[in-house]
Amino acid sequence: MLGPSELILNSDGSVYHLNLLPEDISTTIITVGDPHRVGEVSKHFDAIELVRENREFVTHTGTYKGKRITVISTGIGTDNVDIVLNELDALVNIDLNARMPKSELTSLDFVRIGTSGALQSDIPLGTWLLSSSAFGYDDLLHFYSELNTSQEAAEDLQKYIGRLPLPYRAAASTSLSEVFPETDYKRGHTLTMPGFYAPQGRALRIGNPTADIFHKFAEFELEDGSRLTNLEMETAGLYGLAELLGHRAVSISVLLANRMNGEFHDDPKGAMENLILHTLNCLVS
Repeated sequence: MLGPSELILNSDGSVYHLNLLPEDISTTIITVGDPHRVGEVSKHFDAIELVRENREFVTHTGTYKGKRITVISTGIGTDNVDIVLNELDALVNIDLNARMPKSELTSLDFVRIGTSGALQSDIPLGTWLLSSSAFGYDDLLHFYSELNTSQEAAEDLQKYIGRLPLPYRAAASTSLSEVFPETDYKRGHTLTMPGFYAPQGRALRIGNPTADIFHKFAEFELEDGSRLTNLEMETAGLYGLAELLGHRAVSISVLLANRMNGEFHDDPKGAMENLILHTLNCLVS
C-alpha cells in the first residue's frame, strides 16, 4: 500500500498537483509547456467536457473529430514533467482507493507540442521537428532506474564536450513516431537543458563561460553520422519517464529560433497554430 506521503491525494480523491480524477483524462494526452497554449489546442475540439486548473497545470479534455483527447500544461522544465507524468500514470495504473498498483496496466500516448531553437545553421525557422532521441543535461532521470536507450552516445558526447556533466539519453516511441510522417516532421536529436539562458548559451548581464561549447554541440556526430538539431527544456524527461512507466511518447517542436544564425521567427503564434492543427489531424488520421 502506498502511504499518504507517497501518493498524496486531495480531499475529493484527486491527485495532488493536477487535481484530476481517473475519469477526467483520455489515453491520448497532448502536453504543452505554456498554460495558455492548452486553450489554443482545445479551441479546435468539437466539444470540451472538462476544464481544470491548479497551479501551472491546466487541463482540458474533449473530442476532436470523434477522438477523445486530453491537453495539459506542464510548465517549464523536467521537474514539472516529473509531476505530470507520475500523477497521470497514477490515475490509470493505481487504484486510488486501495492505494495499490493495478494488476493490469494501461499505456498512455503522450504527444508534446512545444517550441525549440535550432542548433544547426541549415535548419529553417518554422521547421516541425520530431525528436527521435534527447540528451538530458537535467538531473531528473539520474534518480530513476536505468533506461533501455543506448547510453554510449551520451558518454561520447560528454567526452567530446569535456566541460559538462554526463547527460542521459532517452528515445521517442518508434510506433507513435510513425503517426507523424517524416515528409512533414523532420527527425532530429535534442538537447534538453536545465535552464533557458546560460544552459542554452545565452548571456545577458552575467557572462557565460560555456557559450563556446555550443559550436561543439553543433559539430558532434552520433554513431550514425547524424547531428544534434535543437535545444529545449522538457523532452528527455518526458521520454525517460514514459519508457520507465510503460507509456509511448513523442515530442514535436516548431523551431522558432536558430541559435547558430541568431534568428527568431517573425510569426511565432502563427507557426505554433499551424503545428497544433496538423498534429491534431495526424492523431485522428
